[in-house]
Amino acid sequence: MSTEVPRQYKPNLVLVNRRKAAGWESRKRAARELHRVGQQRGIRETPTVEAIEKAMYRHETGRVAVTDPIYRQLYCLAYGAKPHDLFGELASSGEDRPHFSARSHKFVTAFVGADGAARLREVAGCAPAVGEWHTCYSAPVEHPEGDCTLYVWPCGSVVFHLVEPVQMSTIAALAAWRVAPYGDNINWAIDYLAPIAPVEDESAVYVLGVHWVVEPAWPAEQLGTALRIMSTPKVLLHRDRPMDDEHLAHAELIEQSLLSEEYDHVGIESFGLQGISVGYASWSGVVYHPISAERSLTEAEIISCELAIQSMWAYSDAIARQVERGGGGGETHRCRPSTDGVTFGECAPD
Repeated sequence: MSTEVPRQYKPNLVLVNRRKAAGWESRKRAARELHRVGQQRGIRETPTVEAIEKAMYRHETGRVAVTDPIYRQLYCLAYGAKPHDLFGELASSGEDRPHFSARSHKFVTAFVGADGAARLREVAGCAPAVGEWHTCYSAPVEHPEGDCTLYVWPCGSVVFHLVEPVQMSTIAALAAWRVAPYGDNINWAIDYLAPIAPVEDESAVYVLGVHWVVEPAWPAEQLGTALRIMSTPKVLLHRDRPMDDEHLAHAELIEQSLLSEEYDHVGIESFGLQGISVGYASWSGVVYHPISAERSLTEAEIISCELAIQSMWAYSDAIARQVERGGGGGETHRCRPSTDGVTFGECAPD
């Protein structure tokens, strides 16, 4: 009848809220209504009221995912909903639903030290980057997944900025799309730098994802919730479960639940302005959608901000790691303060 959902149970709030919205506080009452609808529509395989009540308990408590065609049909008829609204990808093809489009900006960040940065600038043919918050140098580089620009700071920070257009029907699909490439992006960056300026600590290389939402797929009242989920996409996924069709289907069900309950988290910071933009930042990622293009931040401004932040993070993290090692075994740096109070000063190894 249904597919068992392993691990921790998560209530299916989509089904619970739909039932209560219909005025059926008890599952027994709802089961009678589903049975009545099935009989009226001439669905010969309609289960008994008792069987429906038991199934509703298992579905609503998250013990099983709804995969049985009869129950999917009964739920949709009783609640006046489309399959995607209740079950995600399990019951509806991606072509049947609205798609959102965005540009994915990945900031693959590493630290190579001041000497490594100098070598990298020369070998990669970097030129002074125009319009950035801190003095740095850049050059386009070939990447198999999209347009990529290398940024290098004199202090030793390095950021590969990779841009990829995406168009998807669910945030769960976006979350799944991120999983494998992030590890690949880190390995690619380490391999690129190895012959020129090896990273000082491979475990410190990371990827920050920023999504500029071009065209949303949600109504205005759900836009903020959708973008909060998008800023913390791992909330939809099981940590140690392989990414397959069943995992994605369950992630889409969780997405529907979170949208229904207006998901928020203490670690998500809003930086949008009502009527102008919607923007959220978390440790997992950043997402932004301009509502008024003339008054909102520009995509270039978001990029410059993240380049500055990630370069400073890489530099300060390198210093912290050196301190934790007792100051030995690595290159130390002396830095002359900047003259304008904004840009990095020049750094050189001791």
